[in-house]
Amino acid sequence: MSLPATSIRTMIVDDEPLAVERLQMLCAREPRIALVGTATDGEAALRLIDGLKPDLVMLDIAMPLLDGIGVARAVGRMGIRPAVIFVTAFEGFAVEAFDLAAVDYMLKPVAHDRLTRAIDRVEVALRSHGSAGDAAISAEAPPEWAEEFWVPHRSELIRIAADQIDRIEAERDYMRLHVGAHSYLLHQTISSLEERLDPQQFVRLHRSHIVRRDHIARLRHDGSGVWFAALTDGGEIRIGRTFLANARAMTGR
Repeated sequence: MSLPATSIRTMIVDDEPLAVERLQMLCAREPRIALVGTATDGEAALRLIDGLKPDLVMLDIAMPLLDGIGVARAVGRMGIRPAVIFVTAFEGFAVEAFDLAAVDYMLKPVAHDRLTRAIDRVEVALRSHGSAGDAAISAEAPPEWAEEFWVPHRSELIRIAADQIDRIEAERDYMRLHVGAHSYLLHQTISSLEERLDPQQFVRLHRSHIVRRDHIARLRHDGSGVWFAALTDGGEIRIGRTFLANARAMTGR
């Protein structure tokens, strides 16, 4: 029996049979998904992906021998490039997963509405790079600067576009991303985060603060040599002496 033209040919890869069964049941409720195969280890997954050439692979990360990250890298080298959704119990692999151009990253246990949102994103990726059966994700090199971040929030990971971030504040081993009236914690050092941000958009003004340039309204000093950045939301950040040159470069002075 042939599959509907709009079906997303999907594979599930997970070393836990119960996890595979649960995803199969969820997929059965999603009319856009046509399940074409399952695998319980990375090597078997690669063989099936090579033979079936699915549009989408729903991929666990923590598997023995060849884990999900290794599978995704190997698939990329094969030139097949299906869309990839990581499905895992662990938050800590999100940065590495999205460096591999994953479409989404779902935390177990997956709810039906969460799967629906993930499939919405897959459809966008398929429309952007071709119809189902074509390459779902571009093989082009990733952009030099991070365009988005995926951060834990309640029971899921949410996408935050880099240009939506007003400022970033270090809190020990975490970075607090301030987005309008909301904020989110990301487990990363401020130095590694600074390296991923476009310096034309963001400037580091303190050992604990990075600010989006157009979120800065003006610079002022208190008469004793201490400088502050006044923000468009009414807040203010003291500029560290080490980072005064960054502030001066903004003004061209």
